[in-house]
Amino acid sequence: MKILVTGGAGFIGSHTVVELAQAGHTPIILDNFSNSQPSILDGIKDILGYRPTLHTGDCTNPVFLTSVFEREHIDGIIHFAALKAVGESLEQPLRYYRNNIGSLVDLLDMALHHGVRAFVFSSSATVYGTPDMLPIPETAPRKPATSPYGNTKQIGEDILRDTTAMANGILRSSALRYFNPIGAHPSGLIGELPLGTPNNLVPYLMQTAAGKRTTLTVFGNDYPTPDGTGIRDFIHVVDLAQAHISTLESLFAAQESPETFTVYNVGTGKGTSVKELIGTFERVTGITIPYTVGSRRPGDIAACYADPQKIKKELKWKAKLSLAQALEDAWRWQQNLK
Repeated sequence: MKILVTGGAGFIGSHTVVELAQAGHTPIILDNFSNSQPSILDGIKDILGYRPTLHTGDCTNPVFLTSVFEREHIDGIIHFAALKAVGESLEQPLRYYRNNIGSLVDLLDMALHHGVRAFVFSSSATVYGTPDMLPIPETAPRKPATSPYGNTKQIGEDILRDTTAMANGILRSSALRYFNPIGAHPSGLIGELPLGTPNNLVPYLMQTAAGKRTTLTVFGNDYPTPDGTGIRDFIHVVDLAQAHISTLESLFAAQESPETFTVYNVGTGKGTSVKELIGTFERVTGITIPYTVGSRRPGDIAACYADPQKIKKELKWKAKLSLAQALEDAWRWQQNLK
């Protein structure tokens, strides 16, 4: 199958491009490089032995999208491209709605017009807000979003559900609710490449270990958790990428199913605290991480981890790689950065 991967040069997108190719599909990368670097394509080429087709442009540009769809016969779409900084979305809500919702609507319009059969959407566990239960199943209620970014994920899921419901079974879709992707490709050739100061824990930890930052700040140690720090479900990015392949292939195989839209949690099912993650990194690398404790960040919750039984049962997918492997791979990638 020929699969359009929007944001295919990004962190999760680049790993999914590799897994798609290694599963026998043909990935087509679409990226505007607003939150990624062309150098990632060199790493993809080194892993695969060839450079996948690239279209440089913006998903909110219908003229550009039309040219891509007319040039390529697209069978499926995996849609990663989106603005993703929670704090920035609070300051620039219209920019986030225009970009994240507008790009999805334009892509779905193209998909319907060109007979695309499968659409996988990059959603988020943020749709659950502060969960009522742990681990969190897909049946847990979605809570009112605490940021425009989070709201674009909820709205995106609703748009997909409504659109595929009226597509006469031609287009089917799934929303994958990610928990906390970390790690890098085991080759050390591609990984997370934050531009500026990292917003996520692991890239900041890696830069601290590499001496690029003096200390790591742990935001809050007074949560109602065993060690006082926040608990999250950290999943290796390669496992997450493979979940996209399993989901995509299930959509192609389900052409006779009456269900046109599905939702899956993608996580390990295990919660790990921030202190535990730091301790695991120190154990596997022998590097001591200097850190200080800061105040809680607005919007952060005490604990969030997945119940991944639905995707395991229906798609036969489960996370295979450990937290230690994810941190070793992330450190290998960090050491390879110039």
